[in-house]
Amino acid sequence: MALENLISVTFTEEELNKLTKGLQIVKEVLSNKTVNLTPEQRGQYGRIANQNKLIVDKAKNYMEQHPDWIPRFLDKEEFDRDYTTRKQVETHVQQLQNLSQQLLDTKTLLDHDNYTNALSFYRMMRFLAGENEPGAKPVYEDMKLLFKRSSSTNNDEGSNT
Repeated sequence: MALENLISVTFTEEELNKLTKGLQIVKEVLSNKTVNLTPEQRGQYGRIANQNKLIVDKAKNYMEQHPDWIPRFLDKEEFDRDYTTRKQVETHVQQLQNLSQQLLDTKTLLDHDNYTNALSFYRMMRFLAGENEPGAKPVYEDMKLLFKRSSSTNNDEGSNT
C-alpha cells in the first residue's frame, strides 16, 4: 500500500530566483529603516493591542480637531510621521506574516512526507538486515543510531517529527 503524500509541490529555478530577488528587494527597502529589538526590549515595549490602537486613533483625531490642546512637549509632526509609518508597516507585516505562515505550513507537510518516507525506508532496511541482504546491515545500523530508545518500548523509531 502506497503512503499518503500530503503535498506535492516544486519550484522552478526561475521561481526560486524571483523569490530570492524579491526578498532581496524587500531587505534593501527595509535597510536602515527597521530595527532588531532584543527579547528584553520586546518585553519592555510590548505591542499595541486593538484597544490601545483605538486610543491612539482617538487622540490623533482630537489633536487634529484641537491643535491648541496638544502639550507643548509633544512633537505633533513626529507623532504624525510615526502614525502614518506604523499604518504602512502594519499592512506589510500582515502580508508578510500570511506569506510566512503559508511557507511554514507547506514546509510542515513536506517535512511530514519526508519523515514518513524515511521511516518506511528505515523499516525496510531493518527487514532487509534481518534477511541478511548484502549491504543492508551497515545502513540499518547507521540509521538505527539516529533513533532514541525509550525505556518503555523496544521500538526502534522515535517520535522525531
